[in-house]
Amino acid sequence: MIWSVAAALLALLALSIPVGVVLFLLGFGVDLFFSPLPLIRGLGQVVWSASDSSLLIAIPFFVLLGEILVRAGIAERTYKALDAWLSWLPGGLIHANIGTATMFSATSGSSVATAATVATVAMPQAERLGYDPRLFSGAIAAGGTLGIMIPPSINLIVYGFLTETSIPRLFLAGLVPGLLLALSFMVITAAICKLRPALGGPLLGPSLGGRGRDFAWSERLSGLADLIPILLLFGVVIGSIYRGWATPTEAAALGVAMAGLIAAWHRALTRDMLVEALLGTMRITAMIMLIIVAAYFLNYTLASAGLGRELRGFLDGLGLGPYGTLIAIVLLYIVLGFFVETLSLMVATIPIVVPIVAGLGFDKVWFGILLILLIEMALITPPVGLNLYVVQGARKGGNLAEVMLGATPYVLTMMLMALLLILVPGLALWLPESAGG
Repeated sequence: MIWSVAAALLALLALSIPVGVVLFLLGFGVDLFFSPLPLIRGLGQVVWSASDSSLLIAIPFFVLLGEILVRAGIAERTYKALDAWLSWLPGGLIHANIGTATMFSATSGSSVATAATVATVAMPQAERLGYDPRLFSGAIAAGGTLGIMIPPSINLIVYGFLTETSIPRLFLAGLVPGLLLALSFMVITAAICKLRPALGGPLLGPSLGGRGRDFAWSERLSGLADLIPILLLFGVVIGSIYRGWATPTEAAALGVAMAGLIAAWHRALTRDMLVEALLGTMRITAMIMLIIVAAYFLNYTLASAGLGRELRGFLDGLGLGPYGTLIAIVLLYIVLGFFVETLSLMVATIPIVVPIVAGLGFDKVWFGILLILLIEMALITPPVGLNLYVVQGARKGGNLAEVMLGATPYVLTMMLMALLLILVPGLALWLPESAGG
């Protein structure tokens, strides 16, 4: 049954059928061919159970928060401010790409939204200043992946919902690895541009020592006014959760209110902007909820048909031990990430894989962060890496292969980060354990 379900999943996705429909079809197929009981009779109860959770209300709130900030032009202001602070580094404006993605990740909760926002703002600057299109585009695609690691993360909410794991603990656990990954992206960028300066954009004349673009301190300090609202918003949303003042859902609603105030402060809170933000929120939320409900039904049929026992027996038969089995699961996710859309990959595998991982003695919170890192990698690996297509769509020329090539150093960085997370689980667990969560 394992290989039949996997082959059917890949085949249906290859036909470009919507992911939610694919998962429902797989559930019906498992019921028809592998179950002696009429599992479809439980469809109504499963669908209701999957959607009857107040925790899921946080998803549209966090989506709306990001939509408001994007449409209010906050990303452009953040990008300009970080350009003034970071462009002296080898690689220049590329560091502003990563920095803006990091800060926007702390509010949007979505990797694709983060990549799309930064790409829209940054690509015209790259063309105007003459940056190498490969590394510049690859950095935007990689920086966008931070949206599902750095809290608040929609994917972490989905993981916590499916595994009944504490959302606040997951948010805390993702903070240090997310910031460390962002720093690693900047280090690898600086190293590459130090070795090959032509990749790092324009240089100033010999009279100025051949250094990168520079800004006066007055410009840098004035730019702080555009960074403070984002940092304040992040502090209120995340701080209210960990101080016990608000649940994740309440904190998301508070974040939406603050985003509205920030937009109003910048005179961007208009009727048309709100309508567009609400429409975008409904589209994204509907897509996510369809996938979650369909995945719940698929996992119900798979569990009832005995796939969990079959998979556990298969892994036990390999005789790999806990860490050997973990490495096998990591490699499986890397391979599946080439072909399966990221949210679909999560919801279709988490209810099957996480019980096995927990049974091996690994912490579910730690594995959630490792899984998110692997999902991030899938976002920038062809042929299905969504961020690659998002960034290419924001370019006025060139081809997708350039973005893929530019993202390669960051994929390797993620692999090293995954290895470090396995060797040092405390990177993810130290903060939630210190907070007493």
